[in-house]
Amino acid sequence: MASRSLFSPLQASTPAKRVQRRAAPGRSRQPSWAWAGAGLALGTLGAALLFAPAVWVQRAVLAASGGRIVLQDSQGTLWHGSAELGLRGGQGSSDATRLPGRLQWDLSLGWGTVHLSLSAGCCTPQPQQITFRPGLGRWQLALAAGESTWPAAMLAGLGTPWNTVQLQGPLVFSTAGLRLASALDRVQLEGSLRLDLPALSSRLSTLRPLGSYQLVLEGGEPATVTLRTVQGSLQLQGVGQWSAAHLRFEGEARADTEHEAELSNLLNIMGRRDGARSVITLG
Repeated sequence: MASRSLFSPLQASTPAKRVQRRAAPGRSRQPSWAWAGAGLALGTLGAALLFAPAVWVQRAVLAASGGRIVLQDSQGTLWHGSAELGLRGGQGSSDATRLPGRLQWDLSLGWGTVHLSLSAGCCTPQPQQITFRPGLGRWQLALAAGESTWPAAMLAGLGTPWNTVQLQGPLVFSTAGLRLASALDRVQLEGSLRLDLPALSSRLSTLRPLGSYQLVLEGGEPATVTLRTVQGSLQLQGVGQWSAAHLRFEGEARADTEHEAELSNLLNIMGRRDGARSVITLG
């Protein structure tokens, strides 16, 4: 009788151990389903981004520019697409202009960088290359060396005062390289950007052209802006500073003695009249 009492506990415990061993495979399958679900979600997200429509770019540009830069009739995808480019005076504005032809873009991702290539048949001899590097509390935006020519008439779409002045002629942008960097709530500009305005005209004057001008943005701490007249009956000059994403500029416009009457209306629009000159103040 004693031997039976010794073996009975062992015999009772054996089925319990077998139940525990059978339960283990069931628990191991739960993480597999979780990983499968996560993989499916990531795959769906990747496919959505890969085939994201170009209209996403259209909406993003409109929001970022406060409704001033408008892309229409977008075609292609987020990564390779094209659209008609236009300017207008913000949301609800009736002023609008459109660039002839289409703007094309190619977007790609690198190691910690976003590369953007922009081209327009009317205006860019070579695609404009832009690189963006995001970071924690900082970012960098770099424009590679290049040149492009845009119609000044496009500016009329931005509303007052451009729709009144209605400039005509080419706007030639050129740079040997420009870099904009933000860190610790400070924005610093390195490099330079030059804008040449040859043979500039305006609807407010019968004198054509008004002259040729040059505007130079030079990086530094702070960055500087310089406007000068290359030649012309309308004399423009001024200097300014670009700091913390704000521009402060002071300049003047003056007509030569021979063409004062022809340029009077334009001088009244450009700034505050002070005798024969018009004082221009921004910021």
